[in-house]
Amino acid sequence: MIRIVVADDQDLIRAGLRAILEAEPDLEVVGEARDGLEAARLARTHEADVVLMDVQMPGTDGLDGIAAVAAARPEARVVVLTMYDVDDYVFLALQAGASGFLLKTTPPDRLTAAVRDAHEGRRIFAPSVVDRLVRTFVSRPTASTGTPAALRALTERELEVFRAIARGLSNAEISAELFLSEATVKTYVTRILAKLALRDRVQAVILAYECGAVGDAPD
Repeated sequence: MIRIVVADDQDLIRAGLRAILEAEPDLEVVGEARDGLEAARLARTHEADVVLMDVQMPGTDGLDGIAAVAAARPEARVVVLTMYDVDDYVFLALQAGASGFLLKTTPPDRLTAAVRDAHEGRRIFAPSVVDRLVRTFVSRPTASTGTPAALRALTERELEVFRAIARGLSNAEISAELFLSEATVKTYVTRILAKLALRDRVQAVILAYECGAVGDAPD
């Protein structure tokens, strides 16, 4: 079981998240917090694996809460879940140690997949957040024809998966789009990151835009 703490100052939001998460056989909500400090305490007490953290909360907000969780329960992954994809929130959350940044409009199936991905050590970002990250690091993508030199180590199928990653798709979404099993997609992602000497999916997105490799992906 993946043990989860949900931190949000609104009772209705916490109840909704609990219902979504506990509908899955491998997910368990072990605590509900109204601020970041309480989230850290519950994460430590219940040995949580993942903390879903709102940003704007009274008392200790989500940004300070991320640091508190890191100190109290270093093993826990924190995924920010908020209504706002404001640049400052994204970068401050990442600097504080968040493993991902999702919007509260995220569909339930993507949310549960994100919890599993975070638990496995992957970073997760809403597509709009990926776009903001890319725009920050890459001011103007370079147009390219054919396969960019940096990507020539990839096979044709790996290149398809790489472009899907660049569009912010999850493993499940890539699986559905390319008619591959999720296990196969996971293998491709690991292989791509290794071949390109990339740390995570965010670096893959940035490289894709730098190479102009995103434009060839389907809408």
